[in-house]
Amino acid sequence: MKILAYSHRPDETEYFKEFSKKYKVEVVLCEEAPTMENADLAKGFDCISIITTMISDKLVEKFHQVGVKFISTRTIGYDHIDIKKAKELGVHVGNVTYSPNSVANYTVMMILMATRKMKSIMERSNVQDYSLKGVQGKELQNLTVGVIGTGRIGQTVIKHLSGFQCEVLAYDLYENEKIKQYAKYVALEKLFKSSDIITMHVPATEDNYHLIDKSSIATMKEGVFIINTARGSLINTSDLITGIEQKKIGGAALDVIENESNIYYKDLKCEILDNRELAILKSYPNVIVTPHTAFYTDQAVSDMVEHSILSCILFVDGKENPWQVA
Repeated sequence: MKILAYSHRPDETEYFKEFSKKYKVEVVLCEEAPTMENADLAKGFDCISIITTMISDKLVEKFHQVGVKFISTRTIGYDHIDIKKAKELGVHVGNVTYSPNSVANYTVMMILMATRKMKSIMERSNVQDYSLKGVQGKELQNLTVGVIGTGRIGQTVIKHLSGFQCEVLAYDLYENEKIKQYAKYVALEKLFKSSDIITMHVPATEDNYHLIDKSSIATMKEGVFIINTARGSLINTSDLITGIEQKKIGGAALDVIENESNIYYKDLKCEILDNRELAILKSYPNVIVTPHTAFYTDQAVSDMVEHSILSCILFVDGKENPWQVA
């Protein structure tokens, strides 16, 4: 079988070579992101592999027309694909899983950087300002961390946090018995009210859209820290900015943000950002913004490539596919 891999990056090359040989499949690598103009490249391929490019209803329809039966995204999230249109046309969709430590480790780093005011400390150090005013931090053992979502990544974050001796509250629609030795499950409202730090590890769904907004922020503790390494749509960015400006929110660390798809993973250093809210957040001394890189480790990239290839194979062979979502 053959797979067309769009948005191929140089860091993926060795893994595509390794796993195409291991599983005896032909993988054609394409550096371009999928578009209406290059969708014809997929003719003759039952399966394509993509990353985070928006796959609109028109693009899904175009892939359907050229014979694509399965779209595998080398990401956990799949909200960039028009699932409704795919189901309507009978085009199937799959995601991947990868090492939960990649995002979990990054999340703990972001928590520590936010609560220890590392952005200000580092920026001052760069201009040889070694004064202490304004950079006094907090210690984790004195804080309560609220973890929203206890899937693979959320569980790993909680286990990591257990070593810091902080109180951990958790919320999930489906409670995990094993995680109860490290965290206490509470209602979402209780988590909002009681947490000094809130970190989110849930997918982007209609139910989770703007999970953090003006209303939920109003119930939170004064000076709360917001951490997001999941999906930008979980936070109403405008309401977040208001909360920061009113000092209700003491700091934020964001690896994802709304409307990031046409910005992240591009070199835009000489251009004006087409995202005013992102530009505003970057200007605040108590807000850390990183470009959707929490996942980016050697192990995670290897997992993403391997699982995308395996998912395509399982689909074509008509076998049970743990990554198929539609």
